[in-house]
Amino acid sequence: MTCAAARLPTVESAGGFMQIKDSAGNPPDNSPSPIIRTEILMHACDQPTVEAIYPFDARGVAKRFRHAAIFGALDALLPGETMRFCNDHDPLPLLTQLQARYGETLKLAYVQREPGTIVIDFTRQA
Repeated sequence: MTCAAARLPTVESAGGFMQIKDSAGNPPDNSPSPIIRTEILMHACDQPTVEAIYPFDARGVAKRFRHAAIFGALDALLPGETMRFCNDHDPLPLLTQLQARYGETLKLAYVQREPGTIVIDFTRQA
């Protein structure tokens, strides 16, 4: 199941070297000449991304454990890291709890907000 579009790299090898492009789509300056291409793909909630966005698909967690699992995942993030949260409904009560618990140390940004598909990036701040 997909939840939001993301720009993810694909890696091909040439001459025994493998490499990916940076977020701007450019290889490092001192690299060999591998064949590299970048494609637009759908983000799958169970796959990590090159931007160090850690997926958390709440739809696969039993409701009675869901908030505890989310708090645990957010507690494990280091400053600057992001957890991409996927759910089937807008978790407004959870957002209130997160604001009370983390305050300004947690930034949230909706990636997708449609009926049946909610994707929110939670980023830990320093």
